[in-house]
Amino acid sequence: MLYQSTRDRRVHIPSASAILRGLAPDGGLFVPDEFPQIPLSAIAEMAKLPYHRRAEAVLAPLLDDYSAEELAAATGAAYAPARFGENPAPLKELNGLAVLELWHGPTHAFKDMALQILPRLLALAMKKTGTDKTIQILVATSGDTGKAALEGFKDVEGTAVLVFFPKEGVSPAQKLQMLTQEGGNLRVCAVEGNFDDAQTGVKRIFADEALARELSAKGVELSSANSINFGRLAPQIAYYFSAYADLLAQGRLSLGQRMNVCVPTGNFGNILAAYYARRMGLPVGRMVCASNRNNILFDFIQTGLYDTNREFYKTSSPSMDILVSSNLERLLYELSGRDDALIRSLMAELGQKGAYALPEGMREKLREDFSAGWVSDAQAAAAIKNCFDESGYLMDPHTAVGFVAAREYQRASGDQSPMVLLSTASPYKFSRDVLVALKDAEFARNLDEFACADALQEISGLQMPQSLAELKTKPILHTALTDSAGMRAVVSP
Repeated sequence: MLYQSTRDRRVHIPSASAILRGLAPDGGLFVPDEFPQIPLSAIAEMAKLPYHRRAEAVLAPLLDDYSAEELAAATGAAYAPARFGENPAPLKELNGLAVLELWHGPTHAFKDMALQILPRLLALAMKKTGTDKTIQILVATSGDTGKAALEGFKDVEGTAVLVFFPKEGVSPAQKLQMLTQEGGNLRVCAVEGNFDDAQTGVKRIFADEALARELSAKGVELSSANSINFGRLAPQIAYYFSAYADLLAQGRLSLGQRMNVCVPTGNFGNILAAYYARRMGLPVGRMVCASNRNNILFDFIQTGLYDTNREFYKTSSPSMDILVSSNLERLLYELSGRDDALIRSLMAELGQKGAYALPEGMREKLREDFSAGWVSDAQAAAAIKNCFDESGYLMDPHTAVGFVAAREYQRASGDQSPMVLLSTASPYKFSRDVLVALKDAEFARNLDEFACADALQEISGLQMPQSLAELKTKPILHTALTDSAGMRAVVSP
């Protein structure tokens, strides 16, 4: 399997090279030359397998320059019970929805599902390509990717990690997870501004040829752990196959019957993985894109116009506070019939004007597969309280956004196909907002983040993850701060 750039389809490189590079030299994103097919019979067999074997079966045809033994070892180690418990991606029933919990890993967010295996894939890629350089992983995070990357790459030989996060754009727990992270090969830097400022700065660094030469002279090569790296995206495809296999095993659908998915997303990677799973043969029906008040994806799916010239809002679901959704480029590439010239034109418009409009044919294709909903903080808070009061189920604000959007889609469409809702983070990563939803703002007014977590634990009976509780006494190890213009100097001090 070879990989091509969304901005130059003449590029063809093996998967190991695509994972090592992260981003194509032309600024495009790597995609497989074709989507391998997984037959229904193989999906039925997955129902009998543990999660790591399901992931192995999905990754094998996508990453065919990795041996079966290499993938078996990588998936087995990444999804071991010591890291995720007995089931890394359990499916829970909630009022007729199938909730796919993806936050049982070491950092308690769905990013662990990919970032526990990516370091292993990248280490193997270094050997396969014969690189003798240190791989400098650059990460822009809206909250969860940063900690997951730091944890996944901690002390991995031949790598260094530098995480940029918006200073005031993550939850207190997310910030503390990053600022207290140990590891001799890790750095963390806050950025004045929002996530888009950090992400744009990282993209600018990747496109800086002079910096690349400077780093190369020092024996350093840049790569990415964001979902612009296909090695981050591929493992996410696996959990859609796993959810379908569990629905089969539970008798909630029959083989070949379609399942719908509702995905709270900002950078579009998580829902793109569902689209890729469908392209690989998984019976995925409607894909519902759930947004918060930063509803650029909602507007885009409704109108075909992508316009970043709008107000940016800080919400209770900060991991979705994004206006520039990088992975959307991969979807556009497929909707356009892999027209790299058109993609170059659209991305140039985005860079110059902050907006672009899809041709009508692409708009129709987009609406054939995707629906969208956006949810206010108040609606999300009400969903958190109602679900807990009615079912005893506690969810974080991002999952609540998805819950409301899923219910609204079902109400408006009448579509009662099995619906999988992705639950993306532990409620304890957003203790204050969840507590306020269950009680009120006055109840939490004089409580710090840890007191909020203690109160939430007492009210809900849900145990707070030990690693989050330990943040209270961990020392701050990272204090760097810059603006977006200064990020280059942080990368090459």
